[in-house]
Amino acid sequence: MFDNLHQILANLYQDMMPLCSNMIGVAKGLAGLGALFYVAYRVWQALSRAEPIDVFPLLRPFAIGLCIMFFPTIVLGTINAVLSPVVKGAHTIMENQIVNVQSLQTEKDNLEYEARVREGKAWLVNSEEWDKEMEELGIWDTPEIMSMWTERLWYDIKAWFREVVRDFFELLFNAAALTIDTLRTFFLVVLAILGPIAFAFSVYDGFQATMTQWLTRYISIYLWLPVSDIFSAVLSKIQELMLKQDIALLQDPTYIPDGSNGVYIVFLIIGIIGYFTIPTVSGWIIQSGGAGAYGSAVNKTAGKAGGIAGGVAGSVAGNVGGRLIGK
Repeated sequence: MFDNLHQILANLYQDMMPLCSNMIGVAKGLAGLGALFYVAYRVWQALSRAEPIDVFPLLRPFAIGLCIMFFPTIVLGTINAVLSPVVKGAHTIMENQIVNVQSLQTEKDNLEYEARVREGKAWLVNSEEWDKEMEELGIWDTPEIMSMWTERLWYDIKAWFREVVRDFFELLFNAAALTIDTLRTFFLVVLAILGPIAFAFSVYDGFQATMTQWLTRYISIYLWLPVSDIFSAVLSKIQELMLKQDIALLQDPTYIPDGSNGVYIVFLIIGIIGYFTIPTVSGWIIQSGGAGAYGSAVNKTAGKAGGIAGGVAGSVAGNVGGRLIGK
């Protein structure tokens, strides 16, 4: 479901790009007026000082005007073409890492079942084994039946509770990723639609930095997606190392798993908080001014969310510390 939503956001960006052509006419009028003032001021200044007219600086508004006229192709097309390989490369890294995690998780599940079989309690996790055990016991084995029933009921309750908590944090984890992608798409659409206006204002004296700021912000926000994919790949790599460690322990015939998902929940919380630091990391790659307030607000929100999530996880996964020390 979340993959479909991410694809919808990607398609939304492509569908909204033609709207920037609606602003090109307004931008051309602003840029033309600005170019008139820009050239007239410098020509009059040179003539008043009896200095030769330097033609090269006067070409700036005409170059910007050319970019405005062909904004979807020259500006957006060039930037997206340069950055698209970065996005695809980061996404490939994430997909390869996720495939490794899925194969290791399957291997771990099989080893956990074998460990339960060695323990003589395969009926805890297998309904067929449970039915077989019940058929072999008679009326005189009522105490043993009650003991097995109680143990399985308690095991199922703990497994259900762990599953609910894990699903809850997985939902928050995916929601955090979707939030970042939605904000990224919204910012890119706004910057793309109003980009011609920003370029037009950059023709006027005192607004020359507008075009540079637009470029840095657009590139910085565009990089949110590859940074997010790399962060997901790092989390998957950590999970892969944890699974390998668990598999090594399960291969020991004397080791019996406790069935805890505490460490996994902790890393989901880390992922939730980490996703909200992506704008800051992207700002380190491409320095863009004016986004500091947003980054600060996002970091504060992530801190509060982490505190709430940590409190819930602490009450649910009380055995995390013991497991970490034991490993």
